[in-house]
Amino acid sequence: MSWGTELWDQFDSLDKHTQWGIDFLERYAKFVKERIEIEQNYAKQLRNLVKKYCPKRSSKDEEPRFTSCIAFFNILNELNDYAGQREVVAEEMAHRVYGELMRYAHDLKTERKMHLQEGRKAQQYLDMCWKQMDNSKKKFERECREAEKAQQSYERLDNDTNATKADVEKAKQQLNLRTHMADENKNEYAAQLQNFNGEQHKHFYVVIPQIYKQLQEMDERRTIKLSECYRGFADSERKVIPIISKCLEGMILAAKSVDERRDSQMVVDSFKSGFEPPGDFPFEDYSQHIYRTISDGTISASKQEGGKMDAKSTVGKAKGKLWLFGKKPKPQSPPLTPTSLFTSSTPNGSQFLTFSIEPVHYCMNEIKTGKPRIPSFRSLKRGWSVKMGPALEDFSHLPPEQRRKKLQQRIDELNRGLQKESDQKEALNKMKDVYEKNPQMGDPGSLQPKLAETMNNIDRLRMEIHKNEAWLSEVEGKTGGRGDRRHSSDINHLVTQGRESPEGSYTDDANQEVRGPPQQHGHHSEFDDEFEDDDPLPAIGHCKAIYPFDGHNEGTLAMKEGEVLYIIEEDKGDGWTRARRQNGEEGYVPTTYIDVTLEKNSKGS
Repeated sequence: MSWGTELWDQFDSLDKHTQWGIDFLERYAKFVKERIEIEQNYAKQLRNLVKKYCPKRSSKDEEPRFTSCIAFFNILNELNDYAGQREVVAEEMAHRVYGELMRYAHDLKTERKMHLQEGRKAQQYLDMCWKQMDNSKKKFERECREAEKAQQSYERLDNDTNATKADVEKAKQQLNLRTHMADENKNEYAAQLQNFNGEQHKHFYVVIPQIYKQLQEMDERRTIKLSECYRGFADSERKVIPIISKCLEGMILAAKSVDERRDSQMVVDSFKSGFEPPGDFPFEDYSQHIYRTISDGTISASKQEGGKMDAKSTVGKAKGKLWLFGKKPKPQSPPLTPTSLFTSSTPNGSQFLTFSIEPVHYCMNEIKTGKPRIPSFRSLKRGWSVKMGPALEDFSHLPPEQRRKKLQQRIDELNRGLQKESDQKEALNKMKDVYEKNPQMGDPGSLQPKLAETMNNIDRLRMEIHKNEAWLSEVEGKTGGRGDRRHSSDINHLVTQGRESPEGSYTDDANQEVRGPPQQHGHHSEFDDEFEDDDPLPAIGHCKAIYPFDGHNEGTLAMKEGEVLYIIEEDKGDGWTRARRQNGEEGYVPTTYIDVTLEKNSKGS
């Protein structure tokens, strides 16, 4: 099957077909371009979505560290990697499919134009040969007619008796001339005809088949190129399927890591105050000061029994209303005064509250109205906050357990800041050594102010850590010392010493604060470390090592020439950039040793 033999007379049709093939190629290239834009927009929207729901660095410590929250943050990280793979798909399609199609379409247009021009030139040459043959034919025909006329004229004069001999001779000469010219035109026509037949045979059996064969090969190559681009279009996405599968597996593992028991324990650790629930109220016998010893008469016995029933009924009502989380005391109730209270002791040595004889009517009224003497812990906390005002530096306004947790969090933050300053000091010292060995790279004296500032920051952070550790030791010591003295009358003793006002707030006597047993914070610290490890800094770009770097100093990262690393922190002006390998290893590398590419093309690496 060949276009040259089958389609020898379809030049215009082949012209239209090859033009349609190029148009179809460009149409598919346009389709790929729009698909690339969809992938890029999809990846961009995914990254914006991840950025929107990721915790801000400033409020990182305020984020809840429940397993469900950590799993969600891990899912966001996996989704960010998934968006990176969509960018890889777009870049692969742009380079392997769209760019290749556009280059091939340009070359195809040039080649098609050249072949069609050759075909048109061959056709024009054949037309020119045909015109020359046709002109010689017409000229030969014309000379033949003239020769016939000359012969007829000669014969007429020769048969005319009146014609002179001179006229006959002249007519004879004219006949001979026309006959000779007709013979010459006949020879020329025969030569032109033979030449045209040869050119026509060459045109339809050699030139045109060769041109059409080249057009056929060009069209077949176009079809093959489309097939390759179709395959590359699918391969671009098939290559990232394993990585995308890993991202989805990471999301599933994050979902499986959710632990409801651990979250419940976190709630306990986060909101535990360190106090113990209030103990039972002791029975306070007011009747011993009212009822006197009387005879066993019927009337007196009836009165005594009636009195006892009234007292029991009154106490029963009070017992039904004296609940820890009962109604808030009304503001109009008169507060208890020290003159109206005193402490009584039981035979086993425990103390409880009783009332003096004078305000007995007030105490009975309190029992009847059911006003709770111990408010809820929410009221206690609110009263404490009102009493203490703004938060203190040592968190002394908080309950023991919460104060310990806050101090521990602050110490962890200060330790991270100290580690960062120490790393910066090491980096500056290394840069200073480099400048001293290579003065052309910079002046070592220019780093001295920065070194001094870093040393001051390190001293300041160490002092802050020491101060907070002292407060933490004090809290843990007090909590441990008071945890052994727990008994049911602690809350009553608290009321006796004036720690509670009628509105549920504390007094200034901080020594009477009831503290719980010391809490083990090993689990909490372990959880903090696990959360820190599961929340790495996101990559903001990538870099390629121009020179090798040994990275012997602490905090630096060794790299080989040509190695590609992720950028997680830009150069802050000290000549060092923080980078990370794909296996998670992090460290600082010299900025002058790498070629940095930021966010736009970072995931392509």
